[in-house]
Amino acid sequence: MDKQLRTRLWGAIAGAFAAVTLSSSVMALEDVLDTPSMETAKATQSLLLDVAVAGGSYVAAGERGHIIFSRDQGKNWEQAQVPVSTTLTGIYFVDESNGWAVGHGGVVLSTTDGGKSWVKQMDGYLANQMVIKAAQEKIKRLETKLASASGDKASDLEMELETATYALDDAKIDAEVGASKPLLDVWFKDKSTGFVVGAYGYIFRTDDGGNTWKDWSANIQNVDRFHYNAITQITGGALFIVGEAGIVFRSTNNGDTWDTIESPYDGSFFGVTGTGNVNEVLAFGLRGNLFRSTNLGDSWDPVDTGVDVSLTSGWPSKGGVVTIVGVSGVVVVSNDAGETFQATERQDRLSLSNVIRLPDDHLLLFGEGGVVIADSRGRDL
Repeated sequence: MDKQLRTRLWGAIAGAFAAVTLSSSVMALEDVLDTPSMETAKATQSLLLDVAVAGGSYVAAGERGHIIFSRDQGKNWEQAQVPVSTTLTGIYFVDESNGWAVGHGGVVLSTTDGGKSWVKQMDGYLANQMVIKAAQEKIKRLETKLASASGDKASDLEMELETATYALDDAKIDAEVGASKPLLDVWFKDKSTGFVVGAYGYIFRTDDGGNTWKDWSANIQNVDRFHYNAITQITGGALFIVGEAGIVFRSTNNGDTWDTIESPYDGSFFGVTGTGNVNEVLAFGLRGNLFRSTNLGDSWDPVDTGVDVSLTSGWPSKGGVVTIVGVSGVVVVSNDAGETFQATERQDRLSLSNVIRLPDDHLLLFGEGGVVIADSRGRDL
């Protein structure tokens, strides 16, 4: 059951990602990357994977390129104009007007009108070429260093050059396959600088609002190319990336450099969020596993969530309230900044991918059933 649900909610993760991409033809992928999302009255009822706050509005994204927005606390929704019909997995806004969305096929979209209309900035074809270029440049640098090296230093450089050559070969194979790798999440510091992350160690940076991008993988230690499933900024300013095989990375300089954090867990993390308190972070994923740190990830404590299904995303609120959702309609709520949780399983058991806690303490839940309004614990009103 978990695998089937993750395939719908996180089709780009691990085996589910492979099953989806290997069965998709390059021609079909080209179609969805060039075909605008179809307008439909059912956009609010289809699979929605992420949501963002844009000033006083909410903007959500999901399958078939659907992006919907609400200006009245989720009571009514409108569908945006989107130039692709591929599944969109992540969305982020820096203010009421400027936002970005990412998804399958390595696509990056941007908006400057609060989510009403979007343009394509990048896709997997361009991403593949950037990875190849970065790998070629790295090989040239290593060859130059090796030419004047000797002894142990030369041996180390030879090993590094061999690894870089394998990486270039892999990148060329990826380019032959096409735009098959999805991006899974996005974060921007301001209207200029931001990051997109995704499967197989995909991480790209822009410093001009997404007009141009550069491969940032050399700045983070992920030699096994594990999937980056989520990126977020916590209270205090630190950035965290979590993903496959329990990987955790932290940046305290807005992504310029990244530290590898010793993980408390070797299973996949699907989400990461702050608690609202400075330097506190929660990482969570498979089978209800959740870990809490109060010191920027230097140490972690396991927290019993009361559930054994995968947790996908979380939302910190004022007063130490943290809401986390997952598959099978699970909603877990903490009133003490993530120290303890109470669990609710919705009657419809439809898997949830994200949540927003409204000012009136009701919840907006996003997932397999589209978007629904629930009470403070996730139950139907």
